[in-house]
Amino acid sequence: MGEARTVMDRLNDSITKDKDLKALAECYAEDAILHTPDRGEIKGRAGLVEWWRQMFEAIPENTYEPLFQHEAGDTAIDEGYWGGKNTGPLVTPTGEKLPATDKTVRIRSCDAAKVENGHIVDHRLYFDQLEFMTQLGLAPS
Repeated sequence: MGEARTVMDRLNDSITKDKDLKALAECYAEDAILHTPDRGEIKGRAGLVEWWRQMFEAIPENTYEPLFQHEAGDTAIDEGYWGGKNTGPLVTPTGEKLPATDKTVRIRSCDAAKVENGHIVDHRLYFDQLEFMTQLGLAPS
């Protein structure tokens, strides 16, 4: 197992097992970029940690079920199901806070993270936003 896989596994543990923002932050370079389906490109560790914090707040007991994990050179790629129960406010791309729906979501996602010197420098996260909002009852099915 190479450096990219090791860092991606640490990141996944900090998100789903440990729920640890400090450990999550340590996975990223200071000038890392996170590409998200809802907010687009987030630059810098502080901004991307805030995005994850908001996700933790919305779905604090989140889980991840890996389906496929791969490493090629400096890049780790994961595909799987992410989900949990929405028990906290969900922040929209405009900054509006939607109240918790108490609904459970399970969405397929894919991540690709490029790692340099033990830190993620570029993280691309893909999931179907419409499916996410539909499962929360915030969009028509």
